[in-house]
Amino acid sequence: MAFFLVFLSHLGYGDLIPGGFGVTAFFFLSGYLIVTLLRREAEREGSISLKMFYARRVLRIFPPCYLVITAAVILNVMGIVPGGRSGGGLAAEFAYLTNYYIIAGGNAIPKGTGVLWSLAVEEHFYLFFPLIYIVLRRTCPRPGRQAVILGSLCAAILVWRSVLVIRFHASEYRTFMATDTRFDSILYGCILAIYGNPAMDRTRAQEKIWKWILLPLGVGLLLLTFTVRGDTFRETLRYSLQGIALFPVFITAVRYPRWAVFRLLNIRIVRFVGILSYTLYLVHYVVIETVDRWSRGTQLEQAIVSSAVSFLVTLAIYYLVERPCARLRRHLRSHRGFGLASSSPAVATLPPRGF
Repeated sequence: MAFFLVFLSHLGYGDLIPGGFGVTAFFFLSGYLIVTLLRREAEREGSISLKMFYARRVLRIFPPCYLVITAAVILNVMGIVPGGRSGGGLAAEFAYLTNYYIIAGGNAIPKGTGVLWSLAVEEHFYLFFPLIYIVLRRTCPRPGRQAVILGSLCAAILVWRSVLVIRFHASEYRTFMATDTRFDSILYGCILAIYGNPAMDRTRAQEKIWKWILLPLGVGLLLLTFTVRGDTFRETLRYSLQGIALFPVFITAVRYPRWAVFRLLNIRIVRFVGILSYTLYLVHYVVIETVDRWSRGTQLEQAIVSSAVSFLVTLAIYYLVERPCARLRRHLRSHRGFGLASSSPAVATLPPRGF
C-alpha cells in the first residue's frame, strides 16, 4: 500500500495522493522489520552477527538496485530513457548518495532514478544502527529504556529540522531527502520493534482499545498531517507526527490481521505484491518517465501502460535475480538459526523478505 501511494503520485495524481507519506511508511516498516529480525537473532543466539547482517543486506538490496541503475544508464545512452547522465551522478547513485547529490543541485541522472534518494537514507542508517543497537543492548538492557533513548534521538532530529527550516530557511529538498533530517522515520519503526512489538510482546491494552480507540486516533492524526498545508509544518513536525501515528496502525495490523481492512492485506496476491514492492519502487518511476516521453496517449492510458510494464519488468527481476539471492540469504540465516518462521498469525503477517 505504501508503494501504491508513491506510484499513483508519480503517475500524476500527486495533488490527491500523499506520495511522500508512502515513503515515510516504507521507512517505518523497514525499521520495524529489520530490528525485529535483529532482536530475534539476539534473543535466540545470544548475539548479533554484524557480518551476517551486512551480507544479507547486500544480497537483498544491491543486486536489483544496481541492475536497475545499469539498465537505466544503458537505455539513456541509447536515447530511450530520458534525462541526463554524468560521472558524478552515476557515482552518487552507485554509492547511495543520490539524496545529497539532488540536494546539491545535481540532475545529470536518468529520469526516474531519483527515487534512489530514499534508499540512500536507509543505507546510511543501517550502516551504523546495528552497532548502535548492540551497544544499547549491552549498556541498557531494558527495552523500555532503549525506546526512551531512541525516542529522545527522534526529538533531537525534530529540533534539527526545525532549526534548518525556521532559522536557515532550508529548502524542501534538504529536509525531505537528507539522511540527517529523515532517519527518525526509520527510528520510529525501530522503537516499535524494541518495545511493545506486536509480533513478539504482549499488550496490556484490550483488543477493543486498540481497534476502536487507538487505531482511530492514529488514523485521525495521519489525516491531520495531510490537511495542514503550511510549509513550516510540513517540513518540521509532519514527519514526527506521522511516525507517532503509525504506531497504532502497525500494531493493530500485525496483532489483529484478520480484522476488517487488515484481512485484505493478507490476501495472497496482496502479500505477493508486498514481496515485489522494493523492486517495483526501483523500476516504476523510470518506466513512467519513459512512457511519458514516448506515448501520446491520455494520462489514464499512460498509467495503464506504465503499470503493466513496471510489473512485467519487476517479475523478471524477481524470478531471475531476487529469488536466487533470497536462497543465499536463507542459507546465511540458517547458519544463525533464526528467522520469522512462527505459527503465530501475527508474525505471519510480516513481509516475508523485508527491504
